[in-house]
Amino acid sequence: MRKQRMAVSAVVVLATFTLAACGTESGSGAGSGDSGDGSGTVRTGPSLTGVHWNVSSLTVGGKKTTAPAGAHVEIGPDGKATGSLGCNRFTADVQVEGDKVTVGPNTTTEMGCEEDVQQFEKAMGRAFSGELKAAVADRSGGKALTLTTAQGDSIALSSEPPAPLTGTTWKVTGLVSGSVVTSLPAGTEKKAHLTFGKDGSVEGNLGCNSFHGKAAVSGSTLTFGPLASTRKMCAGPEMELERALQGVLEGRTTYEIDHRSLSIEGKGGKGLDAAAPAAED
Repeated sequence: MRKQRMAVSAVVVLATFTLAACGTESGSGAGSGDSGDGSGTVRTGPSLTGVHWNVSSLTVGGKKTTAPAGAHVEIGPDGKATGSLGCNRFTADVQVEGDKVTVGPNTTTEMGCEEDVQQFEKAMGRAFSGELKAAVADRSGGKALTLTTAQGDSIALSSEPPAPLTGTTWKVTGLVSGSVVTSLPAGTEKKAHLTFGKDGSVEGNLGCNSFHGKAAVSGSTLTFGPLASTRKMCAGPEMELERALQGVLEGRTTYEIDHRSLSIEGKGGKGLDAAAPAAED
């Protein structure tokens, strides 16, 4: 169901991120030195490949900024990866040698994004370049990766398991019309969300009013029953978002989950994109 999507006037570049592993990655500190058997063998540290890394935050000049929902880097065992900065996808050449990661020039798609997302993407592009130092640590529910620049700026990433359809609070991040995905109306970001229950229920917020109803799951199909909602009147952009979502969440739809991203497509190619929030640092 997932389609190649692009914004109006956007030039989409397929994101393939090549990773050339040079040398052995080794940890440091407790559990990373001697193997414990007296042989002096050094244990191999955690690999950066084969992991879906969510971008949690970016710290530049001492200022920490939370990453947009859905920002991630996924490096495959074949030395290729794809990534998203929350709006645009990117590709870059990378070399890994021990704890040193060297990133070459990157290429990104050119979709129009919200101003704050654009600012994050520009800062991320500057930080995710040149020589970086990588540090991987255990954390509750997965691993944490920190990439630090020579200037002391840092990118925080975390590994998390795929999000299930039910029990996850899905934050709506974009509206879809055919092959075009657009940002949410200004001022409505982070307001709309939905959660599916194992009992076939669905509830959440449409951007203005809260709602609840039924959503039957069958394979890749979600069939929504009539939704009951509160009846508050809100600002124009919020009502605009609400009407758009009501047009998607009715009748038979198809859905797809890509790790921690959800896409729902309804009648006439109208749909939504949503993301499962990353765990707090």
